[in-house]
Amino acid sequence: MRQWALTFAVGKTTSVIYLLNADRFHTTVDFDLDLGPIVRAVYPPVYLSPSELENIAFSAFPDSLQFDQGTEVHSFRIRVYSDSPHTPRQDPPKRPEPLDGFIYGFSYFSQIRDSSSKRGYRQSSLVLLTHHQYPALFTSVISKLGPLFQNHGITMLETACHNIANWSSPASGSTLELGFLGFVLHVELPTNIDSQQLVETASFGRGFDPTEHLLASSVPLYPPPINLFEASLSHLWSVWECLILCEPLLVYGPSPSMTSQAVWWLRDLIRPIPLAADIRPYFTIHDRDHALLVNKSPPKVGLVIGVTNPFFAKSCTHWPHVLSVGRKTRPRRKILARQGATVVTGPCAGWTTKTHRRYISKDRQLLKRIEKACASSTLDRMQASLELRRHFCSRTNAVLVPLNRYLNSLIPSPAERNTTLCLRRLKPFNTAEFFLSLRSSPSALPFKSPSKQKEFYEKWLRTPAFGLWLARQEEVVQDALRQKI
Repeated sequence: MRQWALTFAVGKTTSVIYLLNADRFHTTVDFDLDLGPIVRAVYPPVYLSPSELENIAFSAFPDSLQFDQGTEVHSFRIRVYSDSPHTPRQDPPKRPEPLDGFIYGFSYFSQIRDSSSKRGYRQSSLVLLTHHQYPALFTSVISKLGPLFQNHGITMLETACHNIANWSSPASGSTLELGFLGFVLHVELPTNIDSQQLVETASFGRGFDPTEHLLASSVPLYPPPINLFEASLSHLWSVWECLILCEPLLVYGPSPSMTSQAVWWLRDLIRPIPLAADIRPYFTIHDRDHALLVNKSPPKVGLVIGVTNPFFAKSCTHWPHVLSVGRKTRPRRKILARQGATVVTGPCAGWTTKTHRRYISKDRQLLKRIEKACASSTLDRMQASLELRRHFCSRTNAVLVPLNRYLNSLIPSPAERNTTLCLRRLKPFNTAEFFLSLRSSPSALPFKSPSKQKEFYEKWLRTPAFGLWLARQEEVVQDALRQKI
């Protein structure tokens, strides 16, 4: 199936689709009253380790009651764990290696009242698994396939596999028209996973239409992402700074669909700075990495996890920053009389921080426009979401301007490259020299003071993101200089 090869897993409670190479698959996950969520089948066949199957099964389901009847779509990221030496690998063929050590899952969860069930419901999830960070694309795919699979079963999985087998190869930076179950997906792929895909530079041949066009690596645009941050709009500039400075962030929400959309939106804002930390759009207490990521120690640098279980509000009290998504409401318990269930909504929506003080002034005119849009129609909210994304992407690029300017001074001149030293790489980065250049040519960002600017960059130069970014710049320069030999 070219580079879009895929596998589906189908089960009583859970369905999973796994696509290989490009790299996805579908799986079905069902909820067994005695065993909990279980992956029942994978189609086409692919090997998944027991720990991966368990992670997929629990990540495919909301871990709290969301509604009486209905559906929701969310995404998750789980680590790939190799088998122990004694684990047999017999039946399905071996799958390709992951791109970054993780599998990405996109789940279509359904809950239907069923009087024949002891729990009163029939619950299932159809899950698409992939090795690519393309949330906009795969959210669209699973949203279209989920309802059709519910109505027509395995036939839809086979048709989906056949459609994807005929897709053009996913070349970096390409713009594709992908036929899928009677739809045509207009998709732009990023040149690399850390490159920004902007509405203004999209290559669809005409103006970007959020109802038609997909920037694969961006966040899903429906519902408008601004809805998630309505209770914390004035604090988004602090959130952005924390992301840039690799501060750990707990994202709390009432549903996996909200936390996963929020985490992907936040991840998108730091491009083109490389992702140098772990992100989990939806994270459960059943994840194999739970004890590693959530414990009494300080959270890992740059870690961003999306959670819905109120358990995390208690176990993460020592985390420095918490973003609770949604509208402003007070914490409350809601009794669902028909089920006799209690839903604990958790922390009040908004932003809390124990340590962060902003370095850069917010854009108050933009904030006023965004707040006005939140009281308006869905169309206004969509445009406001795109404007807010454009603003923070611009700020991220502005962070790098003084660094790029300084790096240009480190590129050896033609005369230096012709010396016996054969300088064909960047000269060493010197922190003191960088700050001298920053003093003479400050950043265009509205820092609150020169001392705040210096403090901000001092902190960023100590982050793993800076180290990774600098290493990649050195590779680019080396490659360019070699080509000039």
